[in-house]
Amino acid sequence: MTETKIYIGLNDSLTNQQEHNTEMYINVMKYVCKSHHVPFSFVITEGGFFHENGDYTQEQTLVLSLIDIDKDITEAIAKDLCAFFHQESVMVTESVINVSFIKDHLKLK
Repeated sequence: MTETKIYIGLNDSLTNQQEHNTEMYINVMKYVCKSHHVPFSFVITEGGFFHENGDYTQEQTLVLSLIDIDKDITEAIAKDLCAFFHQESVMVTESVINVSFIKDHLKLK
């Protein structure tokens, strides 16, 4: 299986500031995933990077994880989030992963 991660910074590409509260971005991301009919998980983390002009930015970053989703759908989600979050770009990574499901039940007396 393949795990794809989409990294979306929360700072606006023009103002270099986070324009909305984090919950609003999470709700938009959930809506986008639901509209594309894909299961997902996500975390909010802190990150920093250098722009092409050398400027440094630190910001909150939403990391969306998708498991075994078609590349066309992943690209559509990435483009939607890039536009909705007003980003210059978003970063997409892809890794091959091994997946197993563990099941167990408590036995009640």
